[in-house]
Amino acid sequence: MRKFYEMGREERLAFLKDSAGLSDEEATAFGSALAFDDANRMVENAVGIMSIPLGIATNFVINGVERLIPMAIEEPSVIAAASKAAKIARINGGFTAEAGKSLMTGQVQVVSIKNVALARRRVLAKRKELLAIANAKSRSVKAVGMQARVVRDSSKNKMGQMLVVELIIDTRDAMGANAVNTMCEAIAPRVAEIAEGDVVLKILSNYATRRVTKCRAVFDREELGGKEVVERILHAYALAYSDVYRAVTHNKGVMNGVDAVALATGQDFRAIEAGAHAYAARDGTYRSLTRWWRGKGGDLAGEIEMPLAVGTVGGVANVHPTARTALKVLGVKSAQELAMAMAAAGLAQNLSAIRALASEGIQKGHMRLHARNIAAMAGAKGGEIDAVAKKIADEGAVNVDAAKKALSGVRQASAR
Repeated sequence: MRKFYEMGREERLAFLKDSAGLSDEEATAFGSALAFDDANRMVENAVGIMSIPLGIATNFVINGVERLIPMAIEEPSVIAAASKAAKIARINGGFTAEAGKSLMTGQVQVVSIKNVALARRRVLAKRKELLAIANAKSRSVKAVGMQARVVRDSSKNKMGQMLVVELIIDTRDAMGANAVNTMCEAIAPRVAEIAEGDVVLKILSNYATRRVTKCRAVFDREELGGKEVVERILHAYALAYSDVYRAVTHNKGVMNGVDAVALATGQDFRAIEAGAHAYAARDGTYRSLTRWWRGKGGDLAGEIEMPLAVGTVGGVANVHPTARTALKVLGVKSAQELAMAMAAAGLAQNLSAIRALASEGIQKGHMRLHARNIAAMAGAKGGEIDAVAKKIADEGAVNVDAAKKALSGVRQASAR
């Protein structure tokens, strides 16, 4: 059987129908735009739909299970790079991942309190009562804990001390934003009464530090290019760990993988981004989300650790037909499994990026794939696109002028 990237679109859809058990209707969801009426319900002032490509990363084995990874992204080379890294990881068994419970934090901010320390003690003494109020508002999720912190304003506004009451909520297989916010709003009046203050904010935190996912893999040294390439990758990682200017771009590569899966499956990728970058700076300095070291026999070992608040029920994942189908193709049964797949995609993409940077340079592969966009911009159609793209990439002149010249040559040759 031909490899996935060698197939035409209809062959790829047939493969997905067979491997993921998609119906004809579900397979069609990958090719049809969101209906405007649906879009108009999802956002305000809708005027249209913005489409971006959705592809499938292959070769992933996560905790012994084969996974096809849907990725929605407009940037060339990302899906191919992730697939290549996953193929190398397969040699040593693929990716090993674990995800924590789906615990989210909801915050109720109380201000204008005369004695903040006393208010904190009073609120904590009413813990059972406040948890009962919160849980009366939801059947699908559960508040399992509560804490209270005194926070001093460190801004120039000098707003003084405040009390932050935090609910710890098990959102199960949902991301849980709406449920967490509802619970915070439910306890707010009683918190204000107990603390003898005024409530301002009552909302979840996207810094999901109780929802951390870890993923690890070992990449064969020879497949990476040998001992020297491993050494250069470790030098690249050392800079990402130690220098914020490199760390930001390093983590952008990680999020190329994570965000692409998040977008394909209907997750709140903005929340994921915010939490990830805060986590990267948790020791006071912004660092790499991944860690790399020499494994046994000189192979390269890598690990990613980051908070991932995702869901397989509720939200966009349940109302957007493409997101629903993407989740089915991925084959995950829980929020934890989805988080582990996203972490594996992030680790794979990071490996491919730093490998390219540390060896031939990022532009070689990236521009070869980008050449197809340039060919289309120059006016190439159908089979002309690949022919023009190959020529300008081989010549190292990936620009519109070169593409127009190459297209002229392709058309002259076909006319003979």
